Amino acid sequence: MSGLACPLCLSVETQQYHREQRPKVLPRDYYRCNHCQLVFVPAAFHLLADAEKAIYDQHQNDPQDLHYRRFLNRLCQPLLAKLKPGAKGLDFGCGPGPALALMLEEAGCPCSNYDLYYCNRPEALTRSYDYICSTEVFEHLSEPGKVASQLLDLLKPGGWLALMTKRLVSEHDFPQWHYTLDPTHISFFADDSFRWLASEYQLKLEFHRPDVVLLQKPAC
Repeated sequence: MSGLACPLCLSVETQQYHREQRPKVLPRDYYRCNHCQLVFVPAAFHLLADAEKAIYDQHQNDPQDLHYRRFLNRLCQPLLAKLKPGAKGLDFGCGPGPALALMLEEAGCPCSNYDLYYCNRPEALTRSYDYICSTEVFEHLSEPGKVASQLLDLLKPGGWLALMTKRLVSEHDFPQWHYTLDPTHISFFADDSFRWLASEYQLKLEFHRPDVVLLQKPAC
């Protein structure tokens, strides 16, 4: 055992899982939690904030890009199927182009935005919401357990937390997994990671596609 604490469940039952050795890829280690099965990159390999933001600045998140909208629809459509008209939500980690919030508002579900780098409005994290969505964010989090707890606290009873993040491939395929090429990706969720989260907070759990998860907070 490594003694490193898992950033999701805080267990210290973790061990080295993989060491990056591909040419031209940032060298770093990966550890896996034996309790919740999260694979994570230790803090010693995390980028500094300026270097992290420089990579995010290269992302293309144009709300009018039809291809990007189709991508976001993988989360938007199953989430909208759960919501009542007029449900109010939050897009956590909206990025520089808040396309998802626009799509949800067009469907009759108003959505506020928050992003540490591009829409840093702390007041958005003090309100209550019927739903919270977060697309391609949780793989970037150094403390995903803490963030998940904070977001669940913002949800009203019966509210939905909708996450998009690619789930772990097999251990055999991990060394070549394209998702690890991004140096800002530091937390990799297995199905069992979300099952642990659902059990910990008594959430209803639904898997949609290989990269979309819906979690419902208890109604009372």
